[in-house]
Amino acid sequence: MAERALEFIAKRRSIRKFTGEAIPRDALVTILKAAMAAPSANNARPWEFLVVTDRAKISAICRAHPYAGFGVDAGAVIIPFGKKEGYKWFDQDMAAATENLLLAAAQLGLGATWCGLHGELEERVHSVAGLPDDVFGFALIPIGIPAEEKPPRTQYDEKRIHWEDCRSQ
Repeated sequence: MAERALEFIAKRRSIRKFTGEAIPRDALVTILKAAMAAPSANNARPWEFLVVTDRAKISAICRAHPYAGFGVDAGAVIIPFGKKEGYKWFDQDMAAATENLLLAAAQLGLGATWCGLHGELEERVHSVAGLPDDVFGFALIPIGIPAEEKPPRTQYDEKRIHWEDCRSQ
């Protein structure tokens, strides 16, 4: 049982090469259901999701981010966004939803990569994606049929584990 749990998690890898094929809408809905199953402080669920499947818009959004140009061949782009102002748990809630999204994509045999947004990067993507003015784009996530294969992996490092007390080791 424990091995299956780790296998599930280790299957998620950052995929940056896609075939350009469309992603079935039911797969995107499944991914979004997984994202919205994430834990959220006080069940605030600050998230909304922009899903882009139009090829020209995918290209424009990915080119607006200096590290997401690889996503031009993705079948979809998802941008988790929400109202960050005044909600101190926004980043934690959005990160949990984003990781759930990535895990679901991997289990469906799709590739994806989390490209973070902040400062100027967020402003550039925000503008191109057409997000409302009063929200913050948390991430840009190209999703597609993988054109590369990466083996599952864990990055477990015993030296980073502290049992009971960090000071005594």
